[in-house]
Amino acid sequence: MTQIKTKRERVKFASDNVTGACPEVLNAVLKANEDDKTPYGNDELSKNLQNKFSEIFEKEVIVFPTASGTAANALALSTMTPSFGNIYCHRLSHINVDECGAPEFYTGGAKLVNLGGNNGKIIAEELDNNISGKGVVHHTQPSSVSITQLCETGVAYNLDEIKKISEITHKHDLNIHMDGARFANALVSLNCTPAEMTWKSGIDVLSFGATKNGCLAAEAIIFFKPELVGNLAFLMKRAGHLLSKMRFVSAQLDAYISDEVWLKNAKHANSMGKKLSQGLLKHKNIELAYPTDANEVFVKIPKNIIDQFNSHGYKINDDEWEDKAVRLVAAWNTRPDDVESFLNIIKS
Repeated sequence: MTQIKTKRERVKFASDNVTGACPEVLNAVLKANEDDKTPYGNDELSKNLQNKFSEIFEKEVIVFPTASGTAANALALSTMTPSFGNIYCHRLSHINVDECGAPEFYTGGAKLVNLGGNNGKIIAEELDNNISGKGVVHHTQPSSVSITQLCETGVAYNLDEIKKISEITHKHDLNIHMDGARFANALVSLNCTPAEMTWKSGIDVLSFGATKNGCLAAEAIIFFKPELVGNLAFLMKRAGHLLSKMRFVSAQLDAYISDEVWLKNAKHANSMGKKLSQGLLKHKNIELAYPTDANEVFVKIPKNIIDQFNSHGYKINDDEWEDKAVRLVAAWNTRPDDVESFLNIIKS
């Protein structure tokens, strides 16, 4: 029988979700597998996360591990948004575009109010102008604001921008949530501390992402205000996100935030993102759609060059285009020669 050779699909640069877990995380999972442990987050690893995250954020925090970013975002928002409330977010935000109605579902029907902005970021003044209807029984009620760091265009909110948005949010007596799916990438890009990028800038609740930066499946909901926790423990159980063997998620997070693994991974991913961005810009027919702040590169590429990449087996992530911009993402395990191989296709 004649064998048909198929071209190997290359998913490198399609997303930082395509990677495996880093060695430190895998070793921690194997170690957590050695003995029997108390279930439902009552194991020592899960309990110790409170102290470890409190040390990182320079403040006593309350931590709830979960296995997906969508669950972290939607459950976090459900603690601060009633079913008749509004969640103000950018129109490109993950909660608005990519979570299949999960925020609306977990809040019991809250309304997402889409805002424009600049390079994918909410502008404080526009937010201020759009918050309205408080106390009017005919309107859904202003309740919360959500920003994404890095935002969906790969651009980072600087500290002044976060502070201004937080000030507007709190001026209207609302709470602010940060979707930190690429929290570490933004952090090392800004060269600031976790505290400075969150509660010191006014953030109330954080979805702390780890899966994209070296974990198998691990995120955390982090509360900087204990009074906002409310009934989250019951909401997580009802939603099916109170994991029986929570220690395997906690082990990932523990290893991830120990010995600066998370920062090392993010620094490497960002450096590979910059290398990729700079290499692409050397081609006269390619231009950046947004600045490359970290590990995501958004470029406008002619179709004939896209066809070249596809003919070599690469999978261009064209379902997330914005103004015909192709998204390419470097990861914690992207090698310099991965970047060179990709760029050499254009040269050829």
